[in-house]
Amino acid sequence: MKAEIIAVGTEMLLGQIVNSNARDISLKLAELGIDVYFQTVVGDNAGRIEQAITIARSRADLLIFTGGLGPTQDDLTKDVLAAYLGRKLVIDEPAMTKIRALFEGRGVEMVESNVRQAHSIEGAVPLTNEAGLAVGNALVVDGTYYMLLPGPPKEMNTMLNGPCVAWLREVMQEKQQPLYSKLLKFAGIGESNLEHKLLPLIDGQSDPTLAPYAKEGEVSVRVSTKASSEEEANVKLDATIDKVKGIVGEHLYAKEDVPIERQIVRMLQLKGFTLASAESCSGGLFAQLITKVPSGSSCFVGGVVTYTNEMKHKLLNIPMSQLEGEHAPGAISSSTARLMAENVRSLLDSTFGVSITGVAGPSTSEGKPVGQVFIGIAEKGKPTQVFELKLSGDRASIQLRAVKNLQFRLWQAIKAHGVDVC
Repeated sequence: MKAEIIAVGTEMLLGQIVNSNARDISLKLAELGIDVYFQTVVGDNAGRIEQAITIARSRADLLIFTGGLGPTQDDLTKDVLAAYLGRKLVIDEPAMTKIRALFEGRGVEMVESNVRQAHSIEGAVPLTNEAGLAVGNALVVDGTYYMLLPGPPKEMNTMLNGPCVAWLREVMQEKQQPLYSKLLKFAGIGESNLEHKLLPLIDGQSDPTLAPYAKEGEVSVRVSTKASSEEEANVKLDATIDKVKGIVGEHLYAKEDVPIERQIVRMLQLKGFTLASAESCSGGLFAQLITKVPSGSSCFVGGVVTYTNEMKHKLLNIPMSQLEGEHAPGAISSSTARLMAENVRSLLDSTFGVSITGVAGPSTSEGKPVGQVFIGIAEKGKPTQVFELKLSGDRASIQLRAVKNLQFRLWQAIKAHGVDVC
């Protein structure tokens, strides 16, 4: 069965709200083994809604509408679909009773427009709205399945996970195999490079399938398959994941949707290691992400934001001759990153000390270009590692990318001790 989601509401086209309903519906349909190939957003206009229905019917078996079931004149979904199917609108008495009781309980007069929320398309199965007033509809006409859900996300999700799923399971003629997925998380590699390395698998895929995607500072691959049971799915998924690990395993930090900082904390805890940080251009972002992880305090002993040269000198004992002067390397240098990492580790007596110093922008500093960043990792008993980064983007992007690079290098350093939670 192929589905299309039609979200009705001009406010989405204007960018006033985000269409989170489509995401939630897609996830639920995937669980049922129903494929979603198209999502449409259409404004509160009868002609355009009718056009969206015509197009969707040509390419989908199941049309799921969200929005346009309310009491106002621009709530047109039921009106348009009823006219399109040549059916009348009737009153769903249980829904009408609920609406009347609500207004009576509030001591407020019910206006006639509220009756619209109790409208149901003739021959449709009413879908009870436990979180609101507008009744939903489900019906089958000429082999096409239709479902009408309210727009407010709380109402939509309550209806979706209750009567909608029950109706779908009842009317589907063939058993739909559910979709199972695992999300692989990668660090230290860009989306295009990751996809390039995995092209032999992606080009030859049939089942399971691989879908790489990225957001700021993260790259992921979703591995998916349809199967009759979770056990059967895991056999297929794990075989594909092993192939992925054989190609880019050095960048794979998790087989679940978790940030790398959570894996870092887990690994530190397993070894009984501790961590301290010294940050400049990142403004404490590294420490913030680590301390967002529950139980992060068990391994993160502390951090400092030494934004000025004076604070680098006072708090981290960096010589001023290192930071300032005609022949000084300056704050933005590999040697300063090394000293920041080593000194914060020593001062806080931690296993690892990390540092970030650089130019996040918007202007240059010390004659260094925007995006030049140095990160350092000092480890008790081992030589300190320093990496130079040349990053692009705005100030926030550079800060985040610098932190993500440091997290990856730290993850590698901990993993070298034989600990891996992936």
